[in-house]
Amino acid sequence: MKLSDFDFDLPEELIAQHPSGTRGEDKLMLLNRASGDVEHHVMHDLPDLILPGTLMIFNNSKVRRARCYGIKETTGRETEFMFLNQIDRDGMVWNTMVKAAKKQKPGMRYQFPDGTTGTIIDHIGNAGTEFRALRFDFVITEEWFEKNGHIPLPPYIKRGDTDEDSERYQNVYAKETGSAACPTAGLHFTEEMLTRLSEKGIERDFVTLHVGLGTFLPVREQNIEEHKMHEELFTVPESVSQKIARAKSEGRPVLAVGTTSVRTLESAADENGMVKSGTSSTRIFMYPGYKFKVVDQMFTNFHTPQSTLIMLVSAFAGREHILNAYAKAVEARYRFFSYGDAMFIR
Repeated sequence: MKLSDFDFDLPEELIAQHPSGTRGEDKLMLLNRASGDVEHHVMHDLPDLILPGTLMIFNNSKVRRARCYGIKETTGRETEFMFLNQIDRDGMVWNTMVKAAKKQKPGMRYQFPDGTTGTIIDHIGNAGTEFRALRFDFVITEEWFEKNGHIPLPPYIKRGDTDEDSERYQNVYAKETGSAACPTAGLHFTEEMLTRLSEKGIERDFVTLHVGLGTFLPVREQNIEEHKMHEELFTVPESVSQKIARAKSEGRPVLAVGTTSVRTLESAADENGMVKSGTSSTRIFMYPGYKFKVVDQMFTNFHTPQSTLIMLVSAFAGREHILNAYAKAVEARYRFFSYGDAMFIR
């Protein structure tokens, strides 16, 4: 399939630059994955659209303040680093994505706001890419990120982060710190909504996938089958594995909240759809033709053109159904991407 098969026209003013006025007060599109029929709702309607007994799986990864700015010692210029994951066991060497990467070479040193210094070192696979390994003389902790980092808003949000983003670019149930971007489908859920879902007899549990480049790095190949996903770490608790097996045996649907939950469950499943518990990593890439083994329904946002995420939802609901639904969302003035409105595919 071609990259252009997943393009669509989107007016720039529909790209949400800020969260909605109140968390959870967003539009919700219901898409029938079999027929392609679309209904327009609001988030308040969601509990009435989900069958009692449904098992919802959320990603409880928490966003760290992963965007950090260092001053290059040789030039005094500011350089932006996106901290993705630690490379060594001690947490002193980190893999980062760097702005103007060609100019950032091994041996160069950068001073961060608290006065600490990091040095670029050689790392296998980083030559010629936008990635650089950054070594410190001490362990980088979450406290360090709190002092030196910013909320890693995606590049299509054309502004700096604010105090509001510290709360709103984080899911209310987020627990396990490690993501360089928010699993944004969860941003629509409030504590009140979670309570209402429970009262309707809708079961829920959590997996963890730390969002990195596997989720949001652009597809550059024209033939999408040639795209290689970056590795992301995930964990499936034993309780989740057992609940999914029980739901499947009882004929109850599994509803994944967010594409990262989808990728976790499908990565952890064997060929018979049995989800294995434990911690592992994934490079799974889902596009039309992929056969889903676990996920029956999906709650998600509206995704960027030509991204692996729109390919994933197209694999789930059909490319034509997705592009038709997106066209209707544009016509109805839905808000798109991380801070935008939501879609429930069943």
